[in-house]
Formats: sequence, structure tokens, C-alpha cells
Amino acid sequence: MIAPNPTLMSLDRRPEFSGLLKDDTQFARGDSEGIGESFNGWFDTLMIQSGIRTSPAIWLGLCLLSSLALGGAIFVATERPFLTAAAAMIGLSVPMIGASIARSRRQKAIMEQLPGMADELSRCARSGRNLEHSFMLVAADTPAPLGEELRISARRMEMGIDVGSAVKDLAARTGVSTLTMFTSALTVHQDTGGDLISVLERLATAVRDRLHFFARQRAATIASRMGAILMVVIPIMVMSFYLFRDPNYLNSLTGSFWGRLSLWTAIAFQIIGCGLVFRILSRSARF
Repeated sequence: MIAPNPTLMSLDRRPEFSGLLKDDTQFARGDSEGIGESFNGWFDTLMIQSGIRTSPAIWLGLCLLSSLALGGAIFVATERPFLTAAAAMIGLSVPMIGASIARSRRQKAIMEQLPGMADELSRCARSGRNLEHSFMLVAADTPAPLGEELRISARRMEMGIDVGSAVKDLAARTGVSTLTMFTSALTVHQDTGGDLISVLERLATAVRDRLHFFARQRAATIASRMGAILMVVIPIMVMSFYLFRDPNYLNSLTGSFWGRLSLWTAIAFQIIGCGLVFRILSRSARF
């Protein structure tokens, strides 16, 4: 007979423990749908998966500060509203691009550490230790960034949480979908038993094969990816060349109706193209 789950009581805030607690700052509330909520969820996920140890509010303030700094510098230098707005948008996106690059590098490092971690966990299990003890030993020995995530799960186990619940959000915290196989293997072993050693060895082999496949895929599609990036960069470089060559070029272009229409149409298609290229590149780099 399965005992009913006891009702969980919320803990009251006490001022003497205020230095130990850390507020979980997130912009996505999960109680609505829309573009704003989707962007908030994307931003929260980016901050978690990038491994940046700052709150989303501080990073958002850095984006606004970068936008004001770059936009203000361009306005002081040129006193042209269009260039100022463009520079402000670029400054706003620079911290986000930096966080995206940090996330990609972190995911690549985690993927490269995963086969060795699975082999070490299988060796610990082969020595006769139980799953919880083996996981804690491997988490303590694994370097960052994978070790940081494993130690979070290990601390949950020390608080009495079972293995499956402690590791179930590893894939969501890192953005590495391959970790789903690892968490599923541990959860199934905890629930039904089985030969964990052979499962971990097969997992390590599968991850190495997947890394080899991604390397071959990137080598085969490098020309297409570089071509897509050039399609985004070249129009911006051409427009920048004309602006620096003739400071009054933009005023002449926007002096007529067809000039303004062509300019804003080009900007709209450029934004759409950047979004499509970013989506294609992010999907091709997903582990």
C-alpha cells in the first residue's frame, strides 16, 4: 500500500537567516502566454544554461547600460538619430550575444566531459558501491562545468532526495539533451534495478559516437554556415561603408518616399533573415 504524500508546509522567512537565503530572480511567471512571456522564459533559460553567476536582473541592467553607452557615444560623435538607434540596439544585444557564446562553450565542454564521467561512474559502481555513493564521489572529482551541475544533484541527495528526482533537471539546467539519457538510466536503475555498469558503458560509447557525428556534421556544413553568416554581415558592412564614405547618404536616402520605403523594407528583411540564420545555426549546434 502506498502511503499518501504529506502536505508540505512553507517555511516562514526569518531575518536571522536572511544572509543564507538567495532570491530566485526570474522574469517568466508561467501564468500567461505571449511574446513577452516567451522572451522572458528564453532570457531566464539563457542565464541558467550559460553558467553566469549573476541574477537575470543584473544582466538585464548590463544590457541597458551597454545600450545607453554605445548609443550615447554614437550620438555625441554624429548627432544622427538613426545611427544612434542602431548603435543602441547593437549595444543592447552585445551582452546577450556574449551569454549565448558562453552557453555554447559550456554545453560543448559538458558534452566532452560526459563520456569520461560515465566511465568513472561505472568503475565506482563496479567496485561495489551503491548508486548514491558512486554519484557523490564522481560529482566531487568531476571538474567544472559538468562537476558543478553534478554537485548540485549530489547536495540534493545529501538532503534525502532520491537519485531520480535529484538529477531529473540536469538536461534543463545545462541545455544538453544528451544528459536525458544519463538521467533516464539512473532513474530506471533506481526503480527497477538492472546492470548499471553495462548501461553506463554503452552510454559513454553512444556519447562518443554522437560527438564524432557532430564533428563530421560541422565539417560538412561549414561552407553553408559561413555563407549564411556572410549573408547577414555583408549588407551591414555595405551600409556602413556608404555612411562613412558620405555622411549625408542617409539623409539623401530618406529624403524621398521610395527611399524611406526601401530602407525600412531592407531593415525588416534583414531582421527576419538574422532570426532565421540564428535559428538554423542554433539548431545545428544543439547537442
